[in-house]
Amino acid sequence: MVDRGIFMTAFAAPVAAAAIVWSALAAGLMNVEPRYVVKLAMPDDAGLIGLPPIEGPPDASRPLVVIDAGHGGHDPGASGQDGEREKDLTLMLAQSMRDALLSSGRVRVAMTRNTDRFLVLAERADIARRLNADLFISVHADAASAAEARGATIYTISDKASDSVAEALAARENRADAVNGVTLADKGQAVSSILVDLARREMRGSSKRFGELVVREGKDVIAFHNQPQREAAFVVLKSLDLPSALIEAGYISNLEDAQTMQDKVWRKKFSGSVTQAIEIFLAERQASAFAGPLPVPVDSGSVAATDGP
Repeated sequence: MVDRGIFMTAFAAPVAAAAIVWSALAAGLMNVEPRYVVKLAMPDDAGLIGLPPIEGPPDASRPLVVIDAGHGGHDPGASGQDGEREKDLTLMLAQSMRDALLSSGRVRVAMTRNTDRFLVLAERADIARRLNADLFISVHADAASAAEARGATIYTISDKASDSVAEALAARENRADAVNGVTLADKGQAVSSILVDLARREMRGSSKRFGELVVREGKDVIAFHNQPQREAAFVVLKSLDLPSALIEAGYISNLEDAQTMQDKVWRKKFSGSVTQAIEIFLAERQASAFAGPLPVPVDSGSVAATDGP
């Protein structure tokens, strides 16, 4: 009985104290200020993040390049031997590339992030798509378990990974819009599949051509990996139907590469060579556009089998 009384007293005391505090708050006799206030930026009703500003000439006919600084926010990316963080290096490299492009005055530029903030991969690609970009470049710093691994590498999407591009493109166009200027409306399934596949191949070929130009223009400035051009299924490139590439500027895991990427003078040279490659690439695409669209090879037998008489 004594134990039960002690238990009831111990339980009733904090309950009574809480009731007194609650009554005081309700009566306005106490004013308790919170020690911390957390404010969260919520997405808009459409679930889309805001688009970044477009910098450069106010002429909307100028080509638009979207530069994506990899990682950011709570995602630091890879780390260097001296504590370097990939997200910091990529932002510095992306900003240097932006400055070089704006100095030339020939193209417009937008950055997926210009501060230390986190973006999911789909958001990065979506920014380029919603802005109708002409070229998307994602900047990263590579890492390897072998400390001697070093050099820059340019990645483009592989055939296997770009299958999802064809699916996304076909769904988005819904056979009622156009692919590379050719309408898909009123076309049979076989014709639509051919046009989408041709668009995918053209995108992949253009991306690879851009990689070739980066290597060519940077050979005297950038120390490239012994295999400077590679193809891989990077998520940030998979959902794009425009020319795109991921540039690993060097290995953050390599002491010399990490120090080089932190050097402002080197970043300026790096950005200058990439800018030259960008401008040559865009000039080639404009020249090709002026020459007119290439004829679309269609297997008439396949079409007839699908569409019928």
